[in-house]
Amino acid sequence: MEYLPNIIFAIIFILGIGYFTRNIKKLIRNIKLGQDVDASDNKSERWSNMVRIALGQSKMVKRPVSGFLHIIVYVGFIIINIEVLEIIIDGLFGTHRIGAEYLPNSLYGFLIGSFEVLAILVLVSVIVFWIRRNVIKIKRFLSAEMKGWPKSDGNIILYFEVVLMCLFLVMNATDTSFQSMASGNVVSQFIAPWFEGFSAEMLHTFERVAWWLHIVGILIFLNYLYFSKHLHILLAFPNVYLGSVEPKGKFNNLEAVTNEVKLMMDPNADPFAAPAEGAEDEVPAKFGASDVMDLNQIQLLNSYTCTECGRCTSACPANLTGKKLSPRKIMMDTRDRLEEVGKNIDANNGEFKDDGKQLLGDYITNEELWACTTCNACVEECPVSINPLSIILEMRRYLVMEQSAAPMELNNMMTNIENNGAPWPYNQMDRLNWKDEH
Repeated sequence: MEYLPNIIFAIIFILGIGYFTRNIKKLIRNIKLGQDVDASDNKSERWSNMVRIALGQSKMVKRPVSGFLHIIVYVGFIIINIEVLEIIIDGLFGTHRIGAEYLPNSLYGFLIGSFEVLAILVLVSVIVFWIRRNVIKIKRFLSAEMKGWPKSDGNIILYFEVVLMCLFLVMNATDTSFQSMASGNVVSQFIAPWFEGFSAEMLHTFERVAWWLHIVGILIFLNYLYFSKHLHILLAFPNVYLGSVEPKGKFNNLEAVTNEVKLMMDPNADPFAAPAEGAEDEVPAKFGASDVMDLNQIQLLNSYTCTECGRCTSACPANLTGKKLSPRKIMMDTRDRLEEVGKNIDANNGEFKDDGKQLLGDYITNEELWACTTCNACVEECPVSINPLSIILEMRRYLVMEQSAAPMELNNMMTNIENNGAPWPYNQMDRLNWKDEH
């Protein structure tokens, strides 16, 4: 019976980490459903972006209030959870505050004291975030795509963080051996008097309950990440590193089209030459994207990294003028469709069975795609380098090149360029007539 708590802890810990690992493997599998993309260029710039944007939160502070509070929660939550290492060691080996045994009293006290101060700052920040969402009701949290689960998810995360921080402080306040050290209990010393009327046995029970709930809560939260927008805690770093370092809005060339143009411009090419061996059996590459499998892996990673903060949508001129487009919804729809495809694969023994659905039409409408002005405001605003515009452009490309479904105005312009060498419906000989007008 002496080792029963250690065995129970080990089982809970292994199950928690195992389930998390299983879901991460599934996430990687889903992302790899996309097209391969080479991101091995400009490594120094990519590392610089990751340090500056993902670690340094440089784009978060463009909105000072939410940016500053986010940094507190980000730094606090990460640093406080360093103590999880001590909890794991204690849980597996039956020790109690092993850090206090091996670290100098002053150093251990400084670490725990820092954790307690950060816990209070995180609590304050989370409460402000909750008020902004549920009392002030900031507009970008009230869009159509933020109804139901996305709205609940944002609040659940805040509740999780409040509970975990409170458990951490109660655990310290009811730990009589820690309080007797009188070092590091900078906050918990003011909570300890709340429990003065209880016996030593009851205090020990409170401390153990808080300890168990704290570590189990962390494992639950860890596994909740996969189903939550909070997945960006893990994916922000690779997403920023792999983000585009090309000029914003640069349109990539399709290899198949480029080869055809080169062939047409090559005076030595034989237009009647037989195709290369095996080329006749190749399935022509799709132009653009109509479903998640047509997007590249970085775009799919973008969809999982989306924090649903709505900064992109709040800066989108199309959305601000009442158009249907919401860049945030584009990313959420992409992720929802990718999850649907992943579940289809799971249900069919690792093989995708056509479900009669696709991203274009069933999730994202033509109206949304053509409302985009390609201004890159959404790309510029995103604090973790997500690029909704790249997905919009790929789906537009599919509409134009595969379905000939461009708006009439765009078709007229392209026809004029083909016939007249300019977007206007004037003969090339008449294009300078404007200069003679008075």
